[in-house]
Amino acid sequence: MTMLATPEEKAVKRATRAAYGATLAELAAEGVPVVAVDADLTGSTTTAKFAAAAPGNAERLFNCGIAEQNMMDVAAGLSLTGKVAFTGSFAVFGTGRAYDQIRNTVCYADLDVKVCPTHAGISVGPDGGTHQMLEDVSLMRGLPNMRVLVPADYASARAALRLAAATPGPVYVRLGRASVPAVYGEGAALSLGGANVLREGGDVTLVANGVEVTEALKAADILAAEGIEAEVIDAYSVKPLDGETILTSLGKTGCAVVAEEHSIHGGLGSAVAELCAEQRPTPLRLVGMRDRFGKSGEFAELLAYFEMDAAAIADAARAVRAKRG
Repeated sequence: MTMLATPEEKAVKRATRAAYGATLAELAAEGVPVVAVDADLTGSTTTAKFAAAAPGNAERLFNCGIAEQNMMDVAAGLSLTGKVAFTGSFAVFGTGRAYDQIRNTVCYADLDVKVCPTHAGISVGPDGGTHQMLEDVSLMRGLPNMRVLVPADYASARAALRLAAATPGPVYVRLGRASVPAVYGEGAALSLGGANVLREGGDVTLVANGVEVTEALKAADILAAEGIEAEVIDAYSVKPLDGETILTSLGKTGCAVVAEEHSIHGGLGSAVAELCAEQRPTPLRLVGMRDRFGKSGEFAELLAYFEMDAAAIADAARAVRAKRG
C-alpha cells in the first residue's frame, strides 16, 4: 500500500537533495560500506552533513575538487574494493561532464557506482540555462546497465537512495535544489521498476515523476472540478519502467499525459511513448521542456513560463481527451 503524506507532512517543504547526506549517514550507521565522492560541492550536495554525522564518516568522503571526470573514476576504483560508491555534483556536471567515464568505466564494467547529482532541472531557478540540466535522464537512460530513479519529494528521495544502495551496479538518482511539498509519508518505500498510483480515475491518465508529481496532483484537482477524473501515477522508476501499471491505467482511460521536469526527448515521456507504440497505441501528450534551454527565474514562474505547471498539464489532458473522442 502506498504511504501518502498526511496534511501535516504536506505542509513541510524540503528539497530532495536534503535527503542525500542524511541517508548516506543512516546507511553508514547500519553497516553499509558506503563512500561519498564529491566534486568540491559538499555543502550543496549535503555530503558535508554525511561526513559530520559520525566519527569516521569524514574518512568516507572523498573530495576530488572541480574534476567530475576524476570523481567518477575514483568512485569506480573504490567500488572495486567493495565499497558502495555514491557520486555527487550538480546534474549538469555530474552527468554531462563525466559522461564518458560513466559510460566506459562505470556502466561498461557494471560497477557498483551510484550517480546522484543535485540541482537538476529548471527548479535550479536563478542559476539559469547553463546549470538547468534537462537532458540527464536521456543520457543515463540510454546507457546499458544503468537504472534511473526520479523521486518526487524528500521521503521518496530517501527511499530511492536506499534502493540504489541495495541494488548492485550503476544507478542514477536525480535530485533537486528547490524545496517541494511532501507527497509521501516518512518510511515510504520504492521498488526498482515500480510506480505508484496516487489517485484513481477513469477519464485520463497523468504519468509524472520528480517535481511534476505535485503538479499532476494539482492538475487532477483542476480537472475534477470540471467533472474529469484523472488517474495520477508517479513513475519514479524511469528505467526499468513499470509498464504494467501504466498499461493497466491506459486500459481504463484510453489516453494519457506524461509530465516531467526534463526535455520531452529521451526521458519519461519517450519511455511511455515507446511502451505505447509497442503494446497499446494510445493518444498521448507530453509536458516538458520543448527543445530549448532554460533561463534564469524563480522556480514557480519558470514552470508556468515553460508550460510545465498544473495548468499546462490540465490543458494537455483536455486536449488528449478530445483527441481520444
